[in-house]
Amino acid sequence: MFYWIVATFAAFFIKGLCGFANTLVFTSILGFVEANVSISPVELMLGLPSNVILTYKNRKNLKPSVFVPLALLVLAGSIPGAFLLINLNVQYLKIICGMAIVLIGIEMLYREYHKSQIKESRIVLGIIGLASGILCGLFGIGALLAAYVGRVTKNTEEFKANISAVFIVENIFRVIVYSIIGVINYYSLTSALVLVPVMLIALFLGIKSAQILDEKVIKKLVIILLIISGLILAISNI
Repeated sequence: MFYWIVATFAAFFIKGLCGFANTLVFTSILGFVEANVSISPVELMLGLPSNVILTYKNRKNLKPSVFVPLALLVLAGSIPGAFLLINLNVQYLKIICGMAIVLIGIEMLYREYHKSQIKESRIVLGIIGLASGILCGLFGIGALLAAYVGRVTKNTEEFKANISAVFIVENIFRVIVYSIIGVINYYSLTSALVLVPVMLIALFLGIKSAQILDEKVIKKLVIILLIISGLILAISNI
């Protein structure tokens, strides 16, 4: 349980600070000691209320033109991702997860140094949405959405509001799918309930810290740490 508490606190502090990357942090820490099929449902049940909190807090910055089409595309990819989760070898899942973390981290780091707001591209929207849906179904990883949402929103509040809104839709859908296929069980439910207080404390500390700390510097450090952890996770399972 110690690793679960550490992973929960670290993941949701980052969630409150940056608005994303909680799943990547959570999976990176626990991926060394647990199977993804055990990690994803717990993180999902902790992530849903955190997304509701962030969306409500930044509700004035919601843009339907951004979060609605993305949410629909993410849903389309979540079903195959969820079924792959229970049918693939755990070792292969960890390799895929590690590689996904590295690639997403590199893209995020590149974006931090090449910031420019772009118009929504239907092709890019489709690719990112479907890929994110599959990653969400497999590991709950929705950070790929940040690569797009970060480019089409004007500020941090707008970013947090819209990406959290997409996550809410995806989270609810994945709770239903996970329940049907048996990924969510008594163990994952009780584990999530025990960790809820840790999640709430970490989330609100992250939100408060965002008002004090240099968010850009923190975000870059987080991305670098994610790339390193993703590499270690992938290499250790080859």
